[in-house]
Amino acid sequence: MIRRTLSIMRKEFLHMFRDPRTLASLFLIPVLQLFLLGYAANTNVEHLQTAALDMDRSPRSRAILDAYQASNYFDVTYYPENQAELGELIDRGKARAGIIIPPGLGQDLEAGQSPEIAFIVDGSDPTIANTVFASAQSVGQAVSVDLIEELMNVDMENQPGLDVRPRVWYNPDMRSANFLVPGVVGMILQMLSMMMTAMAIVREREQGTIEQLIVTPIRSAELIVGKVMPYALIVFINVIGVLAIATFWFKVPIHGDVGLLLLLTAYAMISSLALGLLISTIAKSQQEAMLSTYFFMLPTIFLSGYLFPIDAMPKFLQFLSLFVPLRYLLVIIRGIILKGVSWELLAQEIVILGVFSVVILSLAAMRFHKRLE
Repeated sequence: MIRRTLSIMRKEFLHMFRDPRTLASLFLIPVLQLFLLGYAANTNVEHLQTAALDMDRSPRSRAILDAYQASNYFDVTYYPENQAELGELIDRGKARAGIIIPPGLGQDLEAGQSPEIAFIVDGSDPTIANTVFASAQSVGQAVSVDLIEELMNVDMENQPGLDVRPRVWYNPDMRSANFLVPGVVGMILQMLSMMMTAMAIVREREQGTIEQLIVTPIRSAELIVGKVMPYALIVFINVIGVLAIATFWFKVPIHGDVGLLLLLTAYAMISSLALGLLISTIAKSQQEAMLSTYFFMLPTIFLSGYLFPIDAMPKFLQFLSLFVPLRYLLVIIRGIILKGVSWELLAQEIVILGVFSVVILSLAAMRFHKRLE
């Protein structure tokens, strides 16, 4: 019995070593997961892009902005001219926070009053919002002590100071469901469309039926579309179902145009289907196709901002995330659902997804055509 079991084990090991791509995937996936978790799984957010609307333009207001800059939590990189411009920066996701310093702040401080500073917080990501909310108040209190002691040269115990008023936009209650549930839409869209496309084409090759299709008067483009479209429709129906559950069960409000949301998710599906087609040209079996899909999905999950803030990642991982299509899809989905933004504010993400789709689809088509030949 032991001899027969050892023989079967030997046979399986030989099969594994004869398929180096599957063997490499088995060893690379856990290593890749460890490195990504070790570096990307970080919720200590620092150096957040911040917009400052300084309507006072006094030495005191500049001292306040310098204090926020020196805290390492905020990088004041944008100086809008009005509140509308500040709101647009936050809508686009370029700024995660906004400081509004009212006119006359320096005079109010010298008069012993407590001027208000409005602090706008992007609540679409609760992890970042909680950090901004707490840091805005703590830094404001420290600045208040320094400024008042400097101005009045007295003890601060019973003296007025700055009144920092954080206001959370888009997700006032900072519910995690409002952030995570829309992300599930993007995950389902990419994961299912990629895996089902790869598996469907590889299955035809394994069964030997793809050769029968090749000899028929069907062009390669017609073959690809015919194989891919049924799965694309199924994935799209799943997306609609998830959106309905998110709205009616998890109470995630959709603030934007539902038609635009569905249109852009269908548009983004092209890149996912292209990735699945590219995987099918690499994989030789359904098992290898599934492992390759997981190999693609692991970096996608960690680097897209689905679970962990991109702002909290090391710089080299932030750079790698620029090449993850799901990152831009999540910006679109969360922008429409949570912020209610229009397509004009998402133009950059739409263009980038289009470029990804063209490049990946071109590579996949060339490899697929070569495999058919």
